[in-house]
Amino acid sequence: MAKQSRAWQRMLSGRRLDLLDPTPLDIEIEDIAHGLAFVARWNGQTIGDFAYSVAEHSLLVETLFGRIAPNAPAKWRLAALLHDAPEYVIGDMISPVKAAVGPEYGELDDRLVAAIHIRFGLPAAVPMTIKRQIKKADRISAWMEATRIAGFSTAEANRFFGKPDPALIDDLDIRLRPPIDVRADYTRRHDELLRQMG
Repeated sequence: MAKQSRAWQRMLSGRRLDLLDPTPLDIEIEDIAHGLAFVARWNGQTIGDFAYSVAEHSLLVETLFGRIAPNAPAKWRLAALLHDAPEYVIGDMISPVKAAVGPEYGELDDRLVAAIHIRFGLPAAVPMTIKRQIKKADRISAWMEATRIAGFSTAEANRFFGKPDPALIDDLDIRLRPPIDVRADYTRRHDELLRQMG
């Protein structure tokens, strides 16, 4: 009988998260915040003294989502904050690599998203209208990152991510900070949104 290979990841909290069959009981916000604060967007190919982390990106996406859907309840803002949460264990792959990996990547991501959502009181699947608004915020964030720290021209970013409404982004900055600061802010925002959900 062939020995089964390990499919779980030990977290700093002590939890063992089975990547192929994740359960909400093995998910802790501290693990997510820590992991995302140390995962670099753009494969680390950005200017500055610190990598632009997935946690920082997620904070920006949640802010943008709030501008796109100002009357959205806290639960959907939390869904926006957690939109890339699976990357705390599977990393951040640029879109061309995700496409090359194929549907298996998406299935793994979907299972992790469902477990994460259930853990924090959200439905396993977000309604399509909310999902589209979060995706719009994600694309605007990608445009900002591409033009401000990843070396894309505006024309290039417009082609790949769409041209954002200037009113949504004019007063927003891309922040490059130490991972421990981003981790703390991500955890704090998560906790604030959970409190608002009651």
